Order: sequence, then structure tokens, then C-alpha cells
Amino acid sequence: MNSVLRIGMIGLDTSHAVDFTELLNDPRHQHHVPGARVTVAFPGGSPDFELSAGRVEGFTETLRSKHGVEIADTPEAVAERCDAILLESVDGRVHLEQFRRIAPYGKPVFIDKPLTVSSQDAEEIARVAEQHGVEVMSCSAVRFAQTLTEAVASEEGGAIIGADCYGPMDLQLTQPGLFWYGVHMADMLYAAMGTGCIRVQAHTNDDHDLIVGTWADGRIGTIRGNRRGNRRFGAWVHREKQTLYADVYAADKPYYALLLESIVGWFAGGRPAIDLRETLEVVRFIEAANESRVTGRAVSLGVSPASGQTAAAREGGSPS
Repeated sequence: MNSVLRIGMIGLDTSHAVDFTELLNDPRHQHHVPGARVTVAFPGGSPDFELSAGRVEGFTETLRSKHGVEIADTPEAVAERCDAILLESVDGRVHLEQFRRIAPYGKPVFIDKPLTVSSQDAEEIARVAEQHGVEVMSCSAVRFAQTLTEAVASEEGGAIIGADCYGPMDLQLTQPGLFWYGVHMADMLYAAMGTGCIRVQAHTNDDHDLIVGTWADGRIGTIRGNRRGNRRFGAWVHREKQTLYADVYAADKPYYALLLESIVGWFAGGRPAIDLRETLEVVRFIEAANESRVTGRAVSLGVSPASGQTAAAREGGSPS
């Protein structure tokens, strides 16, 4: 393998496509991540999603003219000519189809948030990855914020007994409920709490969402999503003897640069920082929260809606 990894990028319809390329390809960048370079990319784009279709042309030209990235006609052409892949398509609906096309090449793949917009698609990505022996990692960059990492790693106050995460939660019709912006807070919550959530209940109105998750050991974690008020992310991590506040903007190095450092370390021979099984639970958590937003009832994470019986019915409720 080359001393400088050749990175292929699929999906040039998100700001991360430009941000990650600048961090990797420009050694003069303040937060330059060495050891890898974006060399080839496929634009992609979703015609029915304005935040995709309206940005893909400009971002593609930036990568081509400013950063010298070769623009390929297909995802397969990218996979053929790289060592590892950043699947950046902003539309979570297309991730499964794009991953199916590149998985046979056996390259490690980072899939930007959300992994998918349904647990059924997420499980299929995991199955295809196992079939082809492909390592996959997916998450929001916000969970790599230095202050959150430090709050979770600190053991001075005893074990973590809960967490409350907040941030903006815009909604997009093509990305159901929390899958658009709520995924950031869901990832922050799981960074603090770990896996094991068994039940979710949502309280929602036009301006706010409050999502309450109950873990199998009795701990409770919450997400507060705002469509009115400030647009900043943050978290409170509650321990047995103290509560730590994580201002994700407080560190000098932005969280997306810290995420990219982790990804490049993995691509260079390390291990993914986040187990795919955890991400599958995050997807199911969001799916259950979305169902609860509609029904107003508590929803179990145990069975996905694909099973045919709604989780609200299993909890003894009925749609409102």
C-alpha cells in the first residue's frame, strides 16, 4: 500500500466533501491530516433533495479545480482506483445502494451520517459488509468533539449514570424525523451512554423535541432538539458524583478534523473507532424515536417496524 493512502470519495453533495478534502489535500491547512489524499471522486446527488441537487455541481468543481481530484463516472470506478473510501452522500436513502456497488472491492468504507434512514437498510449494509469482508464505520462528527471525549473518558466522578444532549433539529421530508439533524445528538448520547437502550419516548411540538431513552440497567438519557432558539450542540454527562458539561465548540481543533484523524488511522491499519453494531442500535433508536413522535407512545427497540407489529402496540399503546 502507498505511504500516502489514496482516498476515494463518493457523494459530493455535502460540505464534508470539501472540508475533508481540504484537510487531507492541503498541507498548509491549520488542521491538516497527513497520511492520505483524496485522489478520485464520484459526484452522485439526489434530484428530489434540494440540499443535495443544489450543491453537487459546485462542490464537484471545487474538488476538481482547487484540489486536483479526478472525477469518475461511477462509484465502481472510484473503488477501483483507491485504497479506502469515504461515502459522503448527504442523502441517507442512497447509502445502501452505493455501498452494494463498492463492497465487492474489499476496501474499508466510512459512511457519513446517517448510516441509513431505516434499520432494515442498516442491517443489510452490515450483512453485505460481512459477506465481502469489508470494515465499515459510520457516525456523526460531533461525537468526536474533544470536550465530549474528555467528559466521557474522565473517571473522577464515578460511573456515567445519564446524559442530556441538545442541539438544532431541522426536519427534511426526504430524511425522516431525527435522521437529518437528530442523528448528531443521538451519536453524542451513545458516545456517553453506550449501547443497551430498550425503550424510547418522544415529546414533540412545532418548536422542540424531547426524546427520552431508557437503558436496560435503568439509566436514562435524553435528546433535546430545537427548531427555535440557538443552533449550538452540547451535552451534560452525569456521573455518580459530578456532572460534566461538554461545549463541543470549546476546543481549538474542530470535531470534524478529529473524526478524520481517527478515520485515517483506521485506514492506515488500525481499527474503526466505533463498532458497527453500536451504529445499528443508533439507527434503531432514531427509528423508534420517529415512531414515538407520531404515536406519542413509548416504543421498544426490540423489534423494528419491518416486523409488522408496531412497537407502540407492544407497549400497550395505540396511535393517537
